[in-house]
Amino acid sequence: MDVKFDLAELPQVASRFLNQFDQPQVIALHGSMGAGKTTFVRAVCAELGVVDAVNSPTFSLIQEYRTKAGETVYHLDLYRLTDAEEAWHAGVEEVLHSGSWCFVEWPERAAELFPPFTQHIWLHVLDETHRRMHFDRG
Repeated sequence: MDVKFDLAELPQVASRFLNQFDQPQVIALHGSMGAGKTTFVRAVCAELGVVDAVNSPTFSLIQEYRTKAGETVYHLDLYRLTDAEEAWHAGVEEVLHSGSWCFVEWPERAAELFPPFTQHIWLHVLDETHRRMHFDRG
């Protein structure tokens, strides 16, 4: 999936993305600061029926959300971590193997902890309101 979109189209992009899966996935989000990783997660969580406020977990590291159906969705931001060992001590590996949806910003900080079935998305800024998302379904 390679799509260029206006930020106003994000709900449709999130829905199209989710329609590719029949079960929860670990999603590694790659992109520069300000590329829209958290914004994408917020749109996907809305499509999943998350009832909690979706915010960047930069300081908490791991956010846990609930859907209307009572399912768990995890949102991780590994930006502040220095290595995989620090991530392991923070419980990241356990979350990645939980069987729930897991959206991870800055996954390269602990790449060795990710399961082999991890899906990778790359977000690129085109201009102030347009983004490009590249996704190879693994």
